[in-house]
Amino acid sequence: MYTINNQIKNQEYNGLQVNKLVRTDSFEILNISLEQGAIFPEHIALTDAELIVLEGEILFHINGKSYLIKEQQHFSFPKEMPHWVSAEENSKFLIIR
Repeated sequence: MYTINNQIKNQEYNGLQVNKLVRTDSFEILNISLEQGAIFPEHIALTDAELIVLEGEILFHINGKSYLIKEQQHFSFPKEMPHWVSAEENSKFLIIR
């Protein structure tokens, strides 16, 4: 079966929005939108993860450093490291873990 889904396109910029796009036994993909100035609070990933920015710019804060990640850039980060994200502008990104 084939499916086309507009969830990413239709997800609004309203603070922090987190939606699961895909979940299998081996991985999941989260679609996240952050309104400019909004924060994804500090948390710890249980697995290594990949982040891909689809729109906007975010600051990814981890291990005492901040990384500016822009549209169409990719960032990898390890499990069990506290981190948080702030939006420099309205942003959408995927987390694959």
